[in-house]
Amino acid sequence: MVDYHAANNQAQYSAGGPPSYMEQENDWDRDLLLDPAWEKQQRKTFTAWCNSHLRKAGTQIENIEEDFRDGLKLMLLLEVISGERLPKPERGKMRVHKINNVNKALDFIASKGVKLVSIGAEEIVDGNVKMTLGMIWTIILRFAIQDISVEETSAKEGLLLWCQRKTAPYKNVNVQNFHISWKDGLAFNALIHRHRPELIDYDKLRKDDPVTNLNNAFEVAEKYLDIPKMLDAEDIVNTARPDEKAIMTYVSSFYHAFSGAQKAETAANRICKVLAVNQENEHLMEDYEKLASDLLEWIRRTIPWLENRAPEKTMAEMQQKLEDFRDYRRVHKPPKVQEKCQLEINFNTLQTKLRLSNRPAFMPSEGRMVSDINGAWHNLEGAEKGYEEWLLNEIRRLERLDHLAEKFRQKAAIHESWTDGKEAMLTQKDYETASLSEVKALLRKHEAFESDLAAHQDRVEQIAAIAQELNELDYYDSPSVNARCQKICEQWDTLGSLTQSRRESLERTEKQLESIDELYLEYAKRAAPFNNWMEGAMEDLQDMFIVHNIEEIQGLITAHEQFKSTLPEADKEREAIQAIQAEVQKIAQYNGIKLSGTNPYTTITPQSINSKWEQVQQLVPQRDQALQEELSKQQSNDHLRRQFASQANMVGPWIQNKMEEIGRISIEMNGTLEDQLTHLRQYEQSIIEYKPNIDQLEGDHQLIQEALIFDNKYTTYTMEHLRVGWEQLLTTIARTINEIENQILTRDAKGISQEQLHEYRASFNHFDKDHTGSLVAEEFKACLISLGYDVENDKQGDAEFARIMGIVDPNNTGAVTFQAFIDFMSRETTDTDTADQVIASFKILAGDKNYITAEELRRELPPDQAEYCIARMAPYTGPDAAPGALDYMSFSTALYGESDL
Repeated sequence: MVDYHAANNQAQYSAGGPPSYMEQENDWDRDLLLDPAWEKQQRKTFTAWCNSHLRKAGTQIENIEEDFRDGLKLMLLLEVISGERLPKPERGKMRVHKINNVNKALDFIASKGVKLVSIGAEEIVDGNVKMTLGMIWTIILRFAIQDISVEETSAKEGLLLWCQRKTAPYKNVNVQNFHISWKDGLAFNALIHRHRPELIDYDKLRKDDPVTNLNNAFEVAEKYLDIPKMLDAEDIVNTARPDEKAIMTYVSSFYHAFSGAQKAETAANRICKVLAVNQENEHLMEDYEKLASDLLEWIRRTIPWLENRAPEKTMAEMQQKLEDFRDYRRVHKPPKVQEKCQLEINFNTLQTKLRLSNRPAFMPSEGRMVSDINGAWHNLEGAEKGYEEWLLNEIRRLERLDHLAEKFRQKAAIHESWTDGKEAMLTQKDYETASLSEVKALLRKHEAFESDLAAHQDRVEQIAAIAQELNELDYYDSPSVNARCQKICEQWDTLGSLTQSRRESLERTEKQLESIDELYLEYAKRAAPFNNWMEGAMEDLQDMFIVHNIEEIQGLITAHEQFKSTLPEADKEREAIQAIQAEVQKIAQYNGIKLSGTNPYTTITPQSINSKWEQVQQLVPQRDQALQEELSKQQSNDHLRRQFASQANMVGPWIQNKMEEIGRISIEMNGTLEDQLTHLRQYEQSIIEYKPNIDQLEGDHQLIQEALIFDNKYTTYTMEHLRVGWEQLLTTIARTINEIENQILTRDAKGISQEQLHEYRASFNHFDKDHTGSLVAEEFKACLISLGYDVENDKQGDAEFARIMGIVDPNNTGAVTFQAFIDFMSRETTDTDTADQVIASFKILAGDKNYITAEELRRELPPDQAEYCIARMAPYTGPDAAPGALDYMSFSTALYGESDL
């Protein structure tokens, strides 16, 4: 038995190397003979293969070497399998007519790029079996096998690889060739079961029963798959090595029978992938809309609260407002800062996914753009900016008002206590029945009263001034203050008038009175101012004070020390006044004068002077203690200032340093994107771990506010400044991480290698001289030139550069971001799903119709995605529309936008 395949291969290898498979199989040697078993197999297989096509033209052949001799059925076969028209055949029955017809067929085969070796029309006309079979094999190779390619393999290798992949899951099947691998019949059954499992009960087949296996596969293929029986089971089993061409021809029929299903499966997979992306994107859009709406609603509710500057009447109410604002800054706002940052990240991620899936950009509903969110947030921070300062100013104002009001009430009470009974005293007529000495005494007493009255003038003016200040500061209880002040002033005017009237009366009587006790008068004159000084001292010692720093309290302490230094002189004056009274007693005793009760010129007794002096002596240490307590308080406040400043002076530069480091990291990133992402997330974790320092600072700040400390000379940092810096730091690192995540999405979706990304990043950073993270037009042009783009300054180069700029900078900002640069480079170097591809996939599922039905969608796609399409496809209205027809073109339009179709 001669193996003409081996002979052919050996001859061609010796001629200079292995030829292509098609060249090998077309090279038929006239002198080689077919193995009789192979010839029998080829006759049956090739005849069945030819008839599977000729029956479409209503004819068939019985004897392969006889029925092709006149060339008529040969030309008809080529027309059927190619779908093209051959030249009109000659109808004569002479040998020359037959040769001409066969040559027309052979010329057509040659026009398809097939090299015919050793096959001539004469051999076909003469019925040469070997040459006829060789010619049919050439036709089979060209029209049934040549276009089969899996992973860029040759036709034979592609068909073999397809068989291996389809039969890989099946036990006892190991397809390595197109001869003995098929002898047991299991491979044929596995191919059918893989595509039509309902036709074969594969588990019941036995490897040791090849004839049954082969017949089962051949009968099922002929009955259900319309593949004619091209082989005999006994011939294959009884041949040591079945004919390779016969097996390939028969297997190729299976490939073509299942290729439609394969195309439908591929089309369905593509559509499912596109729909999954679209469903995920819609879910992200809905999440964005809800998050944006909730955040905008919170801002809308919060701004009026922050803009409300209506002051409360009391300190407690304003303190509650301040506490509410602290809760807002510590509890309510930080989650909203995170929501705003997350919203921007979600928006950027969604836009990246839409670009990667070749979808139109997402346009949020009106008023919910990121710019709208940022605008609303800007308004919120604008409203918030002056709110805390206003609260603190109001608290200061109320504190001042409370202090002034208490001071007013204290001075008013002292004055009212002093004036009690004075009108009755000034209006009495005691001088009308008094003796001369008594009248003189009354006059001196009145002079002392006038001196006392003049001394109280300052207090009345202070009361009026305090009332005026309370009015100017809009004190809530101003009406009662004004009424009381008015009453005091009116009473004061009345006392002045009554005093003047009584003095005139006493002066008229004075001429009749001569004797006045000078000693009593001296006592009265000295006792009155001294008594007034003591009352003033007691008032000052009990006076309320309010300070805000150590310097102010030290000033009060210094003033108090100066006051204490005057006490010895005051004590001498007291002793001198008491000595006058003692002298009166001494003179009276010495002269035997019987005193008639108290000093007629004054009500100030030596006992009252001593009593008030003792009170002054008691109030001095009390004042000392109060001042020292306030000094301790201010020292504590100063400690709080230093404590806050120490932490703030550490946190502020730390935040600034981290912001600068993030800027450098985003420009100088090394390693893979995953390495960069890991590094950034570790960096972000290190920032988050710093949060206790911020919390500690917030605690120090709250202590300062609770202590009503309004300034801090030890630091330039405010809590507001540090809060904003901390929020910006968290937002910046989150955005930087999101940029790397989007680059990973772009790389994975576009198939960009890590080396390409490094090259793109290195080129971009090289021309980003000012490290802004973007390139201006000239920098971007230089970057493109470095990557091999022809955008030099000529007409064609300028046009190409303008086209590229239109892609990377559609809004004409004049700057190109790294993300836009990556998107452009990935678009230039990789393929993406397009509207045309999706339309082509739907067309395959629809059986080449211009519309598709709901039943077809439900049959070919998973249930959820089928219903997704049905709900969104418009009815098809073309002239060839059938009931229930759906327009898949409109659905593709919705997915990709009109511009992509």
